[in-house]
Amino acid sequence: MKKFSFFLSFCSIVSLIACKEQALQVSKIEGKEININDSISSNKDLDEFIAPYAEHIEEEMSATLAYAPKSLSKTDSKYNTAIGNMEADAVLEMLQPLFVTRMQDSINGVLLNYGGIRSTINQGNITTKTGYNIMPFENEAVVVKLSAEAMQELFDYLAEHQAAHPISGMQLILNPDGSINKANIQNKNLENGKFYYIATNDYLKNGGDHMDFFAKNDTVITMNYKLRNLFIDYFKKKDTIAPVRDERFIKLEE
Repeated sequence: MKKFSFFLSFCSIVSLIACKEQALQVSKIEGKEININDSISSNKDLDEFIAPYAEHIEEEMSATLAYAPKSLSKTDSKYNTAIGNMEADAVLEMLQPLFVTRMQDSINGVLLNYGGIRSTINQGNITTKTGYNIMPFENEAVVVKLSAEAMQELFDYLAEHQAAHPISGMQLILNPDGSINKANIQNKNLENGKFYYIATNDYLKNGGDHMDFFAKNDTVITMNYKLRNLFIDYFKKKDTIAPVRDERFIKLEE
């Protein structure tokens, strides 16, 4: 009896090994295109199921958070814009207390990207939807620790591209020929051997828009704060959103 049991066990093991050796292969892949357009009739049951959720989302997205006395667009000027200044200042204001608590140190400046501003802020009520419109991406706020040499590359990048990338805590003044006349952070010149904490987003930190100087960081601190949520919280905190152009990034005239 024991020999018979052993024989059965042996046969089972051999069968399992044989099965494992027979690799499965795909013999054919089939598919068809289903064109989704307005010619497809709606499903009444599905529409009724979705309706209360859609109404709740629309109510939440349309909630008034603040007021804009005038429209704000990233095309308003060449070197710094009111909407860009608002975004950079909002990042500095909202992240600073979190950063101080976590790192016992301060953020020195902010650099975002011009292309990241995806919509205007229209005159009138600012809503949750406004936050989604200007920042539809899932970008996270991060803070990078840069040396004075990397900071000089940052200023050189801004001088070369001459676009209204939003900045805060820094000033850059260009000569009429595009060379740098003045560059400082927190109203001080760069100091060799010193490090600076610059807030930005994870896209730029990874070299987006060819901002390669961010890769030369000493440390990266992830803030676990989506920029879109940061702007929405900033709007909730303010009664009126009325930023202005200033002298933070300008080019002198001849």
